[in-house]
Amino acid sequence: MNKVILITGTSAGIGLTLAEYFAKKGHTVYGLSRKPLENTLFQTIPTDITNNDQVQTAIKTVLGKESRIDVLINNAGMGMVGAIEDSQKEEIQRLFDLNLIGTVQMISSVLPSMRNQSKGQIINISSIGSEMGLPFRGFYSASKAAVDRITEAIRYEVYPWHIEVCTLHLGDIKTNIKDSRVRSQISQPYETVFNKVYGLMNSHVDQGSTTMEVAQYIETLLTKEKWKAHYYFGKFGQKIGVPLKWILPQNLYEKLMRKYNNLA
Repeated sequence: MNKVILITGTSAGIGLTLAEYFAKKGHTVYGLSRKPLENTLFQTIPTDITNNDQVQTAIKTVLGKESRIDVLINNAGMGMVGAIEDSQKEEIQRLFDLNLIGTVQMISSVLPSMRNQSKGQIINISSIGSEMGLPFRGFYSASKAAVDRITEAIRYEVYPWHIEVCTLHLGDIKTNIKDSRVRSQISQPYETVFNKVYGLMNSHVDQGSTTMEVAQYIETLLTKEKWKAHYYFGKFGQKIGVPLKWILPQNLYEKLMRKYNNLA
């Protein structure tokens, strides 16, 4: 069945692949991104999702053309690297404005129409890293963990209207994320250890899953009638970190994480 799918962050990377993939599958796709973009496969609406007026205008545009929105994929987001001590308020605010506030504004904007049709699907793209504090990515982990918690909460709130909401935790995906991360100024005490972790971080991205694999996984989710709150997608070595966090003593888990992040 043809669905009306709204995807944020479609100018590049995962979002662009998702939009093109689902358009080729015969769905009606609208892509929202700050950067102006023309694409023959899907319709684009220039939108800064941190600006609620722009969000509301975009949703009115879609509903004016389609009268419904079946799926929202909250993909837009950014990374941030740096030591907790070095991070500046403005950098942290920028990160949370996009990763959390923007996601909440998108959800709030589509819920009225989904309630009216008594159905809808919302996927919030998160990270496996939201399940643990990552060295030099603490605020990124925190921003995605916040998305996880609002996902869990809203599932109770929209349950009466048969609206399915889930968080999709991604491991490393081959994208150009390293070119768009917020990067705090690294102070001298952290330089050596940060450079070790940052180099490994980027190599993990280069060896990650493809954006097409993410699209195919999401396609299987959209066929399910009922969703769990959380789904995990990525390489085994990254996914295994989640259950290990649940069952291992904290000190042992930290020892393993130090080794994995080249800090041992």
